[in-house]
Amino acid sequence: MIEDRLVAICGAPNVEVRDAVSDDWCHDEALGIEPVRPLAVARPATTDEVAAVVRVAAELGVPVTARGSGTGLSGASVPVDGGIVVSFDRMAAILEIDVANQVAVVEPGVTLADLDAALAPYGFVYPVFPGEQSASLGGNVATNAGGMRAVKYGVTRHHVLGLEAVLGTGEVITTGGRFVKATSGYDLTQLIIGSEGTLALVTRAILRLHPRPEHQTTVLAPFATVEQVAGAVPPVVASGIGPLLVEYIDMISMAGITANAGIDLGVPEDVRAAASAYLVIVLESHHVDRLEEDTEALATQLAALGALEVYVLPDQAGHQLIAAREHAFWASKAAGADDIVDVVVPRASIPVYLADVGDLAAATGSLVVGCGHAGDGNVHLSVFQPDPDVRHRLVHDMLAAGVALGGAVSGEHGIGTAKLATFSDLEDPVKLDLMRRIKSAFDPAGILNPGTIFRPTPSHAPSEGARP
Repeated sequence: MIEDRLVAICGAPNVEVRDAVSDDWCHDEALGIEPVRPLAVARPATTDEVAAVVRVAAELGVPVTARGSGTGLSGASVPVDGGIVVSFDRMAAILEIDVANQVAVVEPGVTLADLDAALAPYGFVYPVFPGEQSASLGGNVATNAGGMRAVKYGVTRHHVLGLEAVLGTGEVITTGGRFVKATSGYDLTQLIIGSEGTLALVTRAILRLHPRPEHQTTVLAPFATVEQVAGAVPPVVASGIGPLLVEYIDMISMAGITANAGIDLGVPEDVRAAASAYLVIVLESHHVDRLEEDTEALATQLAALGALEVYVLPDQAGHQLIAAREHAFWASKAAGADDIVDVVVPRASIPVYLADVGDLAAATGSLVVGCGHAGDGNVHLSVFQPDPDVRHRLVHDMLAAGVALGGAVSGEHGIGTAKLATFSDLEDPVKLDLMRRIKSAFDPAGILNPGTIFRPTPSHAPSEGARP
């Protein structure tokens, strides 16, 4: 029995089987994805144990789904029926903070919150903040997580220097190292990042760190039209002030997230009534005088770009607003959103894209509201449309509109299972076939997260007859 072999590897307290599997292991945070109860959950504590679990799964043709904190929004950590979940909650150690090389070496179960707390005394920061600090580093690597700070620091792939990972064969590889450049063959580190658990299970990551700026300022600028907001983003980003984040929030979403968090930003009623959307911009610096100069320059620029008013928020209000924006998904979920869409377009195309979305929503009698990382063109939209067939067509058309503008169907949430059909429909078939061949090289038995990103071909699908 496979459960006996998993127990022999991980120990009885670290294996759950069939009806004993907790509901928590059966889903992630994606809306509209049905939970799936796996055959078993294994909680290895070492790379050797992970490799042993994968070897057993490959031998028996049993699907394997890697799981961190389960905060994903694409269904990529939802188990496969009859499969094994490999949880990394017992592999959650910060192995080293290397001050001289400005790197941290971590296991995949380490959360962003734990890493940030450990780095603060050293004056370092790992700058990828995807909006949920309970998210694990392994999950961030798997999805190439981004977040609000991507306009300044980029996304996960810009900060992962090396990996240790287990292939679908149970073999262990190490990639990269404590250096920022190399030209030694294929860059396997970058190939694994963003692969959503379909190529390998990450068991260790080397992360690039940055000095932690001591001072921040939050600037809030309401605009009369969405077009003005979107039009202001390129000149702000090009101004040279280097904003930490540039966020777009429409008036409905702003009302929802501030009410949900109990925040009063002090914006007068007449300004709120005239505003269709807001820009939220955070600046940071190691020097107070430089920050003050940049803030003044930004305020002047925003006024010239048509802002109704420009508010420099008190520190507490600024921190509260950013925290509320980071949890906008939960506010949308609480408001009854039927789906959450993330799409990325060239930032100069945001006005056209939002106009297209407005037309699509009106044509289907749907409410679509949102916010986004305007600085890098990543738009997040909450869809309120209870009819599943109408909603499916609407979401497909919204994603297609983004691709038509030179964008992509996911900016940071990943494809998972939620966007699989649309991704397959809109992506170049030659590229999809190449991805399948790459997966076959890493995972010849096709056991690693099958059905995520794209449907497995019959020759690479796990054999039903091999499953216990």
